[in-house]
Amino acid sequence: MKAQSAVSYKLNEVRLPWFRVHIVLLNDPGRLISVHIMHTRLVAGWAGEMLLYEVILLDPSDPVYNPIWRQGCYLIPFISRIGVLTSITGWSLGISSVASDWTVEIVFAAHIILSGSCIFAAFWHWAYWDLNLFMSRSTGKLVLIKFLVSIYS
Repeated sequence: MKAQSAVSYKLNEVRLPWFRVHIVLLNDPGRLISVHIMHTRLVAGWAGEMLLYEVILLDPSDPVYNPIWRQGCYLIPFISRIGVLTSITGWSLGISSVASDWTVEIVFAAHIILSGSCIFAAFWHWAYWDLNLFMSRSTGKLVLIKFLVSIYS
């Protein structure tokens, strides 16, 4: 077997510019939407799973000498700012606030459900990317700008 030289290897290498995928997505509105929905799914899924992980490891027994920030919690301080202070299991962060129907478990369940819904929405938009939703039936021209202006005016 003959060894391949470095020069011939470089000649046979197929390279794509980094922006090629972005250009393809810009020309397909449905796929561009699909990629952004999938990004939303990743962020919402991460937030839900990370919040579940923090709730599993959290020790709420001593909020003075062992506060949540010292336990490595990242998301629980953020959800406590919007009033989510209690759990279904009965513990609280010890902050008095207006009573809220939202608990930590409902917040991470909502994020996981949103994440799953976004997967199906992204698949749908990827599969039906060639729908002429923003094309005028009479002229065949792009009417996205007129559509957006009519919504926001």
